[in-house]
Amino acid sequence: MNWLLLCRMLGLLAMAVGASMAVSLPWAFPGPGVVTEFEEEGFRALSLSMAISLGCGALLTYVGRSPGSATVFRKEAMAVVGLGWIVAGVFGALPFWLSGTTVGDRPITFVEAVFESVSGFTTTGASTLTELEDPAAIPRCVMFWRCFTHWLGGMGIVVLVVAVLGQLGAAGKAIMRREVPGPISESVRPRVRETALTLWSIYVGLSAVLAVIFVLEGMSLYDALCHSFATMATGGFSTKNASLGGFGSPLIEFTTIVFMVFAGTNFTLFYLVFKGRRALGEGRLAKRLNPWLTDPEYRVYLGLLAGVTLLLSLGVWWRGLYPAAEAFRHAAFITVATVTTTGFGTEDFTLWGEPAKCLIFVLMFVGGCAGSTAGGVKIVRYLLFARVIGIEVEKAYRPNVVRQMKVGGVKVKAETGYEVVVYFGLILSIFVAGWLALAVIEPDAAWAADEEHAVAEKLIDCASASASCLNNIGPGFGVLGPHDNYAFFSQPGKALLIVLMLLGRLELFAILVLFTPGFWRDG
Repeated sequence: MNWLLLCRMLGLLAMAVGASMAVSLPWAFPGPGVVTEFEEEGFRALSLSMAISLGCGALLTYVGRSPGSATVFRKEAMAVVGLGWIVAGVFGALPFWLSGTTVGDRPITFVEAVFESVSGFTTTGASTLTELEDPAAIPRCVMFWRCFTHWLGGMGIVVLVVAVLGQLGAAGKAIMRREVPGPISESVRPRVRETALTLWSIYVGLSAVLAVIFVLEGMSLYDALCHSFATMATGGFSTKNASLGGFGSPLIEFTTIVFMVFAGTNFTLFYLVFKGRRALGEGRLAKRLNPWLTDPEYRVYLGLLAGVTLLLSLGVWWRGLYPAAEAFRHAAFITVATVTTTGFGTEDFTLWGEPAKCLIFVLMFVGGCAGSTAGGVKIVRYLLFARVIGIEVEKAYRPNVVRQMKVGGVKVKAETGYEVVVYFGLILSIFVAGWLALAVIEPDAAWAADEEHAVAEKLIDCASASASCLNNIGPGFGVLGPHDNYAFFSQPGKALLIVLMLLGRLELFAILVLFTPGFWRDG
């Protein structure tokens, strides 16, 4: 392991996190003459957090300045990604911890601050904060930082560092492979820096368009920016206790649905469509949209959203919970928010009946498309898994037949199928391990003592928390319902959930290798 290079890269990342806090500073001043003492405290906390992040980053960069440490190999690339997200989570927690932000009627602990930060960067959207609309609970500028961590983490802050630096060569490719999720990743351009810049350009453009639309639909600029960050990053942090339902606007909900679908789309497809527009001119719409029309993963993605929306809407309408139109609207919102792992809420889906809750729980393990900002397993893995099962079933009665695995007519290496099967096994094992560990860590008395959740089943709540954090979704069932949060869990439980969020965002291996002794040895 090249420790000097690792220090240098982590130092640059720490400085990037510190510098990005500057974007939140202006929001400490809502207007002339209305700066409160608490907002001033938030400004000081952000400023101090910037100084600490930049100072520590500069020190690490100085330590790793050796000119002989410029070559990044696979180990260093994985360490940069795995440790980089931990570094971002820790430094990103400082504004919450130093600002006097409260959880209920007490100051936020450092573990809870890291939980909030990691939840933001991993775009999970799980929160321990209970009073988002109370100006005395969290400073406005720190709230903006909370939502901005979503936006930085959505496309990957490490990818941003790759785009800015541009001199990492083959190492940048290794980092990109770990940062842009999914087993099939078609490069937008052959050069890594150009790929990173292209992805970020599309991401910035869509975020800006959404923010403008939100303002036109009645949101303040502050709310529009915060919710555009959360939507395009498929995160789910809101400035309202009732999430997007707090705005009471079907138009805002519809707009959010559309852009959540965009955020769950492979961003390479946006580039290919734009590229086709430039090549073919304004006509021939079908040819320009061909990448979307022919991509098998995207077709399954849209089909799944449509099918589940129809099932859920029929279910809640049949139960007499809403009129037909409202049933469809609410079902569409919850379906898209869950599949894309955004986690926004408008209605309490835990009241929709057991079949609906079971379906939503299954959706937590789906996720969006590879190369999107969505979390979860990713639809392309299910396509590959289905191909592997089909081939193995045929081998049962035709043992001598050799089939080439294909997805959408594209040949896939046999090793990729093996990796997908391993991933499914790991994700299931980690989910169960996290579930059981939470059940052991969390005291039974916490459920019995809380009258509001006295009837909640602890095992279901722990399973919901494990699945939600591992798949970077946010809300769950029971004590984690759409209008509740993770403040209920103990400090050790929150620490475990932080690990699950990181495992899910980095698709397991970039975090698992950090716990492997052989990874750190030379050779």
